[in-house]
Parts: sequence; structure tokens; C-alpha cells
Amino acid sequence: MKNQPHHDGSELYVSNIAPELGEKVTLKIRVPSNYVFEKAMLRIYHDGEPRIFEMKESKRDSTETWYQVNVEILNLQSHYRFAFIGKGKYEWLNAKGLFDHDVHSNNDFQLVAIADNPEWIKSSVFYQIFPDRFARSGKVNIVPEWAHPRDWDLLPQGRGKYTGQELYGGDLYGVSEHLDHITDLGVNGIYFTPLFPARSNHRYDASSFEVIDPILGGDAAFQALIKTAKKKGIRILGDLTSNHCGAGHTWLAKAKKDKKSKERSYFYWDKSIKWGYIGWFGLESLPKLNFSSKALRKVMYEGKNSIVKKWISPKYGMAGWRIDVGNMTGRQGAENHHTEVMQGIRNAMAEVNPQTWLVAENGDFEASDLNGLGWQGAMNYQGFMRPFWNWINRNPEIAGGFQGLPFEMPKITGKQLVASMKEFNSSIPWRSLTASMMLLDSHDTARFRTVVMGDKKAHIAAMTMMLTYPGVPSIFAGDEIGLEGSWGEDARRTINWNDKSGWDIEFFSQVKELVKLRRSHDALINGGLRWVAVADDYLVYLRESKKQSILVFISRGPVKATVDISSFGYLVTKTLYGQEVKGEIFSVDSAHSTQGVWVVE
Repeated sequence: MKNQPHHDGSELYVSNIAPELGEKVTLKIRVPSNYVFEKAMLRIYHDGEPRIFEMKESKRDSTETWYQVNVEILNLQSHYRFAFIGKGKYEWLNAKGLFDHDVHSNNDFQLVAIADNPEWIKSSVFYQIFPDRFARSGKVNIVPEWAHPRDWDLLPQGRGKYTGQELYGGDLYGVSEHLDHITDLGVNGIYFTPLFPARSNHRYDASSFEVIDPILGGDAAFQALIKTAKKKGIRILGDLTSNHCGAGHTWLAKAKKDKKSKERSYFYWDKSIKWGYIGWFGLESLPKLNFSSKALRKVMYEGKNSIVKKWISPKYGMAGWRIDVGNMTGRQGAENHHTEVMQGIRNAMAEVNPQTWLVAENGDFEASDLNGLGWQGAMNYQGFMRPFWNWINRNPEIAGGFQGLPFEMPKITGKQLVASMKEFNSSIPWRSLTASMMLLDSHDTARFRTVVMGDKKAHIAAMTMMLTYPGVPSIFAGDEIGLEGSWGEDARRTINWNDKSGWDIEFFSQVKELVKLRRSHDALINGGLRWVAVADDYLVYLRESKKQSILVFISRGPVKATVDISSFGYLVTKTLYGQEVKGEIFSVDSAHSTQGVWVVE
């Protein structure tokens, strides 16, 4: 891939990613010396009308020239792109790439004039815990009537009569007892799937949002965990089902008992349905929440003691929320309160603590959900995990790569992978990409070790990419020791703390090293993203910040590649991880999946 004109939303190119209205921002582009043109111009929308500003040369060296322009930001959302004009030259540079034809504004770069996302997100690596399966302390011995108890060392039975009811007895005291494992790995955040009482092991059918499930140790265990985690520098992210609650929720009981109650307005009622109300995807167990109700909005996020506000308040100390099925929240048939609810949750969090993080599941299904005003980021299935699974594809029978498609995973090339990633990245502001969760798998998918059919080399190459790509890396508990699982329920396996003979200790050490790199190197924390080489079987990209530049190489299998970074004006000066190389032209020859992370100057 030849060096081309480049701009992204990182600090090298945008003087202020979160300007105030009326503030002037400097926007820069870098252009390789062999790219010939006469004028570079910025095209930016002001009040819905495009305006053109000519750019001026600001810096030049033997390989490239920088151009810049200062522009006043007049709107909350600014869409912009660049034009290169010359004799026989007419090209546009937008967030998707360089084009020699007119392009739509959907893929323009985006700048949002509101407060920036919390700084701590940039240097965070999260660890996802499914509470019932992580660790059992023995301090809690509650078996609810819905539960089907299981011994800790047994595998989930998976798809069957007791799916969702198998209870292994993991609790928050158990998490506290094993925080040293998490800090040893080097992560500094925990994302918990729901902690509220429910009638299932996954707890996405909440019976209350007011207390922590007694099966997990209740509020006492949660407060103890928050206190210990804070001392260790670990933030806790909660999981909220704003789209629905459970059939056992007190709201539903009150609504059924009293048709004049405020709770009655929280739901959609339909006499043609056997149980009388609309459930998410038609399920009786998951009543859909009706946000046309002002009373529901108040109790969920607007009120002083609302659910959203309560748990991120200083008393409870959560660092933010992951929103379950964020794409469906507030949408039902002809009614669409989605944007109001999404932005309402965001504003409520900012009122209590502007340093909190709001990330949505499937918030990437519609690009407008990540325009910077609603969800701060998404669980990046669409722009990272799915295309990466399709590229490294070793086990196509894991249907659809969690894409909801009724056929085997496709096998794609490196070019297709990067095209998929650009499709996602170019439709949202840079700040929404860097606040999105990068993941190889989750509690809803197969384990990545199973996706690559046990290939440890492929797994560490994938971990390398996840931990060096823009965004907030998230490791599903157990991945670091090589746990397997062929689908969501099967992947929710317990961790054997008493017998570590099944742990992949070598892999743990490698992941630990990569986590340390991710959290300690400025280019991986603040850097942009430039693709250097994209082939069928390998990828090379740059992460560049004001302080540092890092080059990353990832292959999906055996590879013989020559990498030439001379046109980018760089040479490798230091190896951070993987194969030792030096210079501006080097070779990578491996009989298996491999990776390299190098400092370039």
C-alpha cells in the first residue's frame, strides 16, 4: 500500500477534539512528496452549508509535507473533508479514504463540540466478568427456586431445558478474592454483566434495579468490591437493560395489580397477547419498556435518585454503564424515542459525574448512535470483532461470526478486513472509535481460542491486534488462560482456581506483556491509525502520536513478507514485542501466525 495523503481525528491532525462553540481549531493533513497537486482545501459544513478554506503549507521534509488551516467551529457537529486540486487532479480525502470522484458526506470526518470523553478511557484495558462463573467464595449459599445448581468444575450444559438457569454460585466476594489475578494481568477496569436480581444466571431479566443480587452477596459484597478495586486502581463498569426488564420485576407486578398506577405506563399493553404485554422479541420473560412514559424516564435516568444516576454516584462508585441492546432502546413499532433516551442517559451521567463512560451493545448498527452526542462508544463487534473473525477464519462452523447470519463465516482477505474496518470507522467521529470496546469475543459469543481451533499462535496474534488497535481493549475473563467455548452459553465456563493445570500459563504471560505495552506506550494511547501494508494474509499499520510512533505487523497464518516503510519516512529502531527487526526495509518469515510491535523513528 503506497503512502497517501492522511488525516484522522488524533492529536497530530486536530488541535482540539472537543472545542467549544466559536473556538478556532487547527486541522492538518500530511501529504507524501510524490503526491502532486496545486491546492489543498478544507470543505466543512457551517449551519448545514458547505464552506471552503484553502490550506497552507506548515512543514516539509524529504518524505512529506504538512498542510493546515484554522477554522471556527460553529455547530455541535461539524462534518469536513479535504480536496486536492491540480492539472488533471480532483480528489477528495474523507474518513474512508482518497477518492477521485465526488463522495457523500456520510463518510466525512466529524468533530463534536462538547466535552471530551474521560481521559482515563484512553489508557484503559477492561476485563469482562460473567459473575456466576468467575469465582465462588463460599460465603453466599442462596439457591433461588428458579435455579438449577451445578458443580463448579462441570461444563455448562448449554442449549437445553436449563439454559439460563444453571447456577454455579459465583459471587462478588469471589471476585474480590481474585483481584490480584486481574491486577497481575495488568488490566485496570472490570465490566460486569448485570448484577441486579433476576430469574436467570445472566440477569438480563432484572426483577429490580435498586439492589445488587443477594445471590452475588448483595450490596455489602458490591461495596466491599468497589472499595478494594478502587485501592488497586480498577474501575467498575455496570450493565443496564434500558430496553426491557424481567417478568419478575416489581414494576410489572404493580402495573398488573393497578391499572391506574404510574408503573402501568412503563410497558406496552396488548390484549391480543396471551400475557397481555409486549415482550422484547415477543418474550414473556422480558417486558419491553415504554419510554413515552415520563414517569419511566424519571425513574430510569432523569430523576435525582434515578437508576442511571444512583449507581455512578460517589456512594456506589460505578465508572459508567454498558447498555444492553442499546440499538433497540426506545424503539417499538411506530414509536421512536431512541435518540431522546440515549441522549437523556448520557446527559444524566454527565450531571452526576462527567468522568463516566457510556458504551452500548449494538450501538454500531446505526452510525448516528455514535455521532458523539449519545453513546460514547459501542462494543465494537461490527467494526472489529466480526471482520477479524472472518479474516482469521479457522472454524467456519461457528456460524456467522456473531453476525446473526444463517450461514458459515465467510473467509475474507486482508483488504476486505480493512475495508470493513474503514466502513465502520469512517461513519463515526474519531472520539467514538477510541471510546469503543475492542474485543475478540464476549459472553455472547464463542471463545476466540475455539474460533482458531486451539491455535495459540493465532490467538496471540489476535490479542496483539486488539491491544494495539484504537479503542478500549476488553478481555473476556478466562481468555487469558485459554478457555474455550463454541457459542455464548458454552463460553460461559468457570475458572478453576484450585487446579491450574489446565491454564495456559505461557499465554497468560504473553497477554500480560501486551497489556503492559498497551497501557504504557503513548502511541497506543493517543496515536492515530495509518495502514502501511494490507495483503491477503497480513496487515501492517502505524499508531502515531506527538511523542511516539509504533508500527504493528499481524499475520493470520504462515507468512513471508517484505515490509518497506521508507516512503513513510521511518525506520524500525526498537522491538517492543515479537520478531526482532531493524531498518526501513525488513522481512518477516514465519511458519505460523505471528506479530511484531516496533518503535519507528
